[in-house]
Amino acid sequence: MAPQEAAAPTGPLWGLVQDFVMGQQEGPADQVAADVKSGSYSVLQVVEALGSSLENPEPRTRARGIQLLSQVLLQCHSLLLEKEVVHLILFYENRLKDHHLVIPSVLQGLRALSLCVTLPPGLAVSVLKAIFQEVHVQSLPQVDRHTVYSIITNFMQIREEELKGLGADFTFGFIQVMDGEKDPRNLLVAFRIVHDLISRDYSLGPFVEELFEVTSCYFPVDFTPPPNDPHGIQREDLILSLRAVLASTSRFAEFLLPLLIEKVDSEILSAKLDSLQTLNACCAVYGQKELKDFLPSLWASIRREVFQTASERVEAEGLAALHSLTACLSRSVLRADAEDLLDSFLSNILQDCRHHLCEPDMKLVWPSAKLLQAAAGASARACDHITSNILPLLLEQFHKHSQSNQRRTILEMILGFLKLQQKWSYEDKDERPLSAFKDQLCSLVFMALSDPSTQLQLVGIRALTVLGAQPDLLSSEDLELAVGHLHRLSFLEEDSQSWVAALEASGALATLYPVAFSSHLIPKLAEELHIGESDLARGDGPTKPCQHLRCLQALSAVSTHPSIVKETLPLLLQHLCQMNRGNMVAGPNEVIAICQSLQQVAEKCQQDPESCWYFHQTAIPCLLALAVQASMPEKEPSVLRKVLLEDEVLVAMVSVIGTATTHLNPELAAQSVTCIVPLFLDGNTSFLPENSFPSRFQPFHDGSVEQRRLVALLMAFVCSLPREVEIPQLNQLMRELLELSCCHGCPFSSTAAAKCFAGLLNKHPAGQQLDEFLQLAVDTVEASLGSGPSRRQAFTLLLWVTKALVLRYHPLSSCLTTRLMGLLSDPELGPAAADGFSLLMSDCTDVLTRAGHAEVRIMFRQRFFTDNVPALVQGFHAAPQDVKPNYLKGLSHVLNRLPKPVLLPELPTLLSLLLEALSCSDCVVQLSTLSCLQPLLLEAPQVMSLHVDTLVTKFLNLSSSPSMAVRIAALQCMHALTRLPTPVLLPYKPQVIRALAKPLDDKKRLVRKEAVAARGEWFLLGSPGS
Repeated sequence: MAPQEAAAPTGPLWGLVQDFVMGQQEGPADQVAADVKSGSYSVLQVVEALGSSLENPEPRTRARGIQLLSQVLLQCHSLLLEKEVVHLILFYENRLKDHHLVIPSVLQGLRALSLCVTLPPGLAVSVLKAIFQEVHVQSLPQVDRHTVYSIITNFMQIREEELKGLGADFTFGFIQVMDGEKDPRNLLVAFRIVHDLISRDYSLGPFVEELFEVTSCYFPVDFTPPPNDPHGIQREDLILSLRAVLASTSRFAEFLLPLLIEKVDSEILSAKLDSLQTLNACCAVYGQKELKDFLPSLWASIRREVFQTASERVEAEGLAALHSLTACLSRSVLRADAEDLLDSFLSNILQDCRHHLCEPDMKLVWPSAKLLQAAAGASARACDHITSNILPLLLEQFHKHSQSNQRRTILEMILGFLKLQQKWSYEDKDERPLSAFKDQLCSLVFMALSDPSTQLQLVGIRALTVLGAQPDLLSSEDLELAVGHLHRLSFLEEDSQSWVAALEASGALATLYPVAFSSHLIPKLAEELHIGESDLARGDGPTKPCQHLRCLQALSAVSTHPSIVKETLPLLLQHLCQMNRGNMVAGPNEVIAICQSLQQVAEKCQQDPESCWYFHQTAIPCLLALAVQASMPEKEPSVLRKVLLEDEVLVAMVSVIGTATTHLNPELAAQSVTCIVPLFLDGNTSFLPENSFPSRFQPFHDGSVEQRRLVALLMAFVCSLPREVEIPQLNQLMRELLELSCCHGCPFSSTAAAKCFAGLLNKHPAGQQLDEFLQLAVDTVEASLGSGPSRRQAFTLLLWVTKALVLRYHPLSSCLTTRLMGLLSDPELGPAAADGFSLLMSDCTDVLTRAGHAEVRIMFRQRFFTDNVPALVQGFHAAPQDVKPNYLKGLSHVLNRLPKPVLLPELPTLLSLLLEALSCSDCVVQLSTLSCLQPLLLEAPQVMSLHVDTLVTKFLNLSSSPSMAVRIAALQCMHALTRLPTPVLLPYKPQVIRALAKPLDDKKRLVRKEAVAARGEWFLLGSPGS
């Protein structure tokens, strides 16, 4: 009978109770709760053990006894039976009448009981009635008031229907509880309760105004959180919570709207903003009935703020509120006999704004236009009403004003209204408000496009694009004129802005009107190309190549529709072939320009599978045929053939082939790969156009240097294929690439072969074949890396294979990285090995890219840092003095490309090395280190301030470096230094200001610009308000 013994006055439970109640110890409460949970005692036994304490005449003793019981219940409420809950609630309700010292403990007990799932019906109402009747909540401390709110919240969650049975008495009781609350922690909970009262349809009865008053007294919220506030409550939290209450019901409208108008008209910026934002939120639940009496005052307040405010935020919120008001009036269902408030409201807006659009000084033009557009954007009805009234006025004003800047302002306003029309769809073409003004609008836009003012032209181009986006608005005659203007603007030589905008507009409109552009623009561009070919053949002056370049850019810009691509792509390819055939004096730049246009067309084709395949099967064979032809031995040397094989031209062709391949459907890519790989391995040229070549194409088998260079094009293709595409003759291809990568005759072709090998390795699935390829690569590297003419090529192969494995987390990557680190001490390869770390950490553009389907793990840089930086640091300390710069350079490259959140925790240990790297004579190391340090000065000022003396000295020294890039980076770091704590910097202020006077006279403008910015910040250091 252990329980009876435990409950005896001399048992352990009684001892724990005495320790808590009389001994004022806190620990026994947790022990008693743990014993109740384990079944050693029941709650009833705890009550019995507390008997004398609960009946003690001393209030403090009674309070301690009830406190112990409440703490046990808070941990054990889930174990209570229904009859125990009934007895406990009766007990606690009775104790609410006790001494005020007892009340906090009683409330804690009731909070525990409010969490009971076994709470019988009716008791929640009973508890709340007792609290409302017996407890003056606002006289309690904050924590106890919070307990009352928690009890109410708990009951609202589990006994909603019972509480609704109280009717308006529950609302009135809560109003009494909340009235006068000041603590932000409690207010957040209280606001949530009020919101639930309204949103869950509790009866408010005659207490709507009282409920509004008890919450609106906090509006607008004026709260500044104390420093180091552990609760983390921000002013914004209270604002949003209160706004949710005030905007939750239309029954508050008659009380809230006058308050909002009063606060908008006040002088306090925060009150204006809060009021306008609250009005915006209210419009979502209000209707015409609630707004009707207040519309004139609301409009007057909003108009005044937009016309007169000095704050862009207030203006933006005022416009948003006007938009919401108009939307609210637009969606309200009208009775047949009701006044249409929307029409009268919009008429007021038009009356107050339209005359400003006609003022000669145009002072209030933009505020008026913004107000009108805010209202017009709210609904189709509002848009029609305002547009039909304003457009005729603006069209008239455009013709009245002759100055370009005034016309630009008016056209920009018209553009704003045109954009709003795009929001609404109209089933009937004749219903569109713009249809009546179409001819006038087109005439006005074409006038703007013909104006000599660049700024007016730019607005005209934007307006033309928006007009074109309106379905079925422009006629074929309008489109022909539009295309003519865009063609003319695309070839303007004076101003780059207009032709760039014209090209963008051409691309956007060509998508919508491909026939118009095919009929009226493509033939003109074809003619321009033909003229360009003739001019190039004659070698005419410098303006002609510029026209030629614009023509190529225009062709790529309009290639936004599949039908247009089928016209522009053959034109571009034919142009490239003509240059190859004729006696033109074509340099690398001309060929590169064509390739860049082809690449842009390829990018536009990527979104459409059919266009993508068309481009691929049309352009790739043509480019390969031209390149193969250029690589063939010939009797008479051709200028263009040499041009086609130059490094930069091949790189441009690589971009075209890669872009055309990455988005290929795998099935179609598989078709293509069966042609292109045999071309390089077997010399099979059957799929190429005009494939009668004078000799065989054998880039791998005793091929000439020219033919080997074309391996870069193979790399572009196979390294951009989807991973699931199977490559034929892969084993032979990998061996040929490996052999070519270590040939020392042509660095370009050996590097291309190494990159191609690495790209294929990266995508190859794990297994025996991959292991064999890796072993072959390692053996090849080691055989050539020791000594001989191919050392540099073997190093390049090692670097690219290492990168391929690092990206996919292959286990062998650590061994190869260690081998690379070993080369930092090599007299010949050390500097190149240091630069290799930059390649390992950076993104490539041609191979090993995510776009090219390479396997790139998401955090490879972080992993590389963790695995290798400790070894780099250790190697630096152990290295001889002449080798240390290589380690510093490698480390600097790794840290410079590491995400800064990863670097910050390691900064204290690595900073000394970074500072030492600044003393290195290598400009690359200096620049990389400065680029790494600048963001750290902004993100870790406390750590950096410990080294401020060294930083100031080194940055100032580097600000006079021979390298312009280093000077700029050093001055940017001097600028960033001003983010360090001001007391740390002030001793250096005079020295720095004197030293920064020198770069103010630097011969390079960009250096002077950075010097002015940095010196200005140092001048302001320590001044009031800085």
